[in-house]
Order: sequence, then C-alpha cells, then structure tokens
Amino acid sequence: MSAPATTGPYSGGCQCGAVRFRAARLGRATICHCRMCQKAFGAFYGPLVTAEGVEWTRGAPAYFQSSERVRRGFCSACGTPLTFEAEGGIDLAIGAFDDPRVAEPTLQVNPADKLPFVDRIPGLPTRLPGTEPLADALLTGIQSRQHPDHDTAFWRSPTP
Repeated sequence: MSAPATTGPYSGGCQCGAVRFRAARLGRATICHCRMCQKAFGAFYGPLVTAEGVEWTRGAPAYFQSSERVRRGFCSACGTPLTFEAEGGIDLAIGAFDDPRVAEPTLQVNPADKLPFVDRIPGLPTRLPGTEPLADALLTGIQSRQHPDHDTAFWRSPTP
C-alpha cells in the first residue's frame, strides 16, 4: 500500500540551519507510533515520508543506530530529527520540510505502541491569546532564531 510519488524538489532542514536537504520525490507519508519514534522525535509519534533523490545541500546529519536495522539522522548542533534510514531507503521527518503540508500522512503504523490519549488530542480545549496574561507576556516580542523556511545562500544561527 504505497502512495504515488510526487515530484519536487522539496526542501527542508533542521531548526538551526546547519543541515539542509532537498528531495526529488516523495512517497507515502505515515505517522509511526512505535516507541523508538516516540523517543527519537521526543513526541507522541513520528511523522515520516518516504523520499527519493535526497541530497544534503548544507552540512550533513549525524546518526544514531537505533536498532540493528535502522539508523536515524539528526542535526548534531540543534538535535532536530531528520531521517529514518533502513536497507529499503530513507524517510524524512515531515516537520523538517520548509512546507510540511507537502506530505500529508495517509497511514498510521505500529498501532500497538500508540499512546492511549492521542486520539483525544483534537478535543482538548485551546488556550486563546488574551486568556492567560503570564503566557501572553512570555510570548510577546519573541524573535525566532530558527532558520527560515526556505533555502538561504548563507545562514549562521544568531547567538544569544
């Protein structure tokens, strides 16, 4: 059950801009609930899309061999998860794309490890601006040091 590949190029990278990539084609996008993805992404699940023609356009990922069959790429400077790599190919982290909408998930995998509350998340209340003064004050005037969502000729993450 695989989705038809869509043709790019599609670009993305890590949060700090030290590692950037381009993919020629994207395939099936999934949400993986396995415990390894939960830990690798520091999240409730791992959103991944199969990719072909991947090239690293700035820097390169560091790797962690998370099992005897899989290694995971990440930025060694900021920790952003970037890849899931096995003998069959490479999946890229959907959130690392400049426009994550290019890879809408079509399948959930490894449901045995799915956290029981995940399906209830859309029903949680939403905190709206103006309802919690302390939270609003914290967010007022924040300037992102994150790499912009597009390729740049040069980028050095601003220092505090």
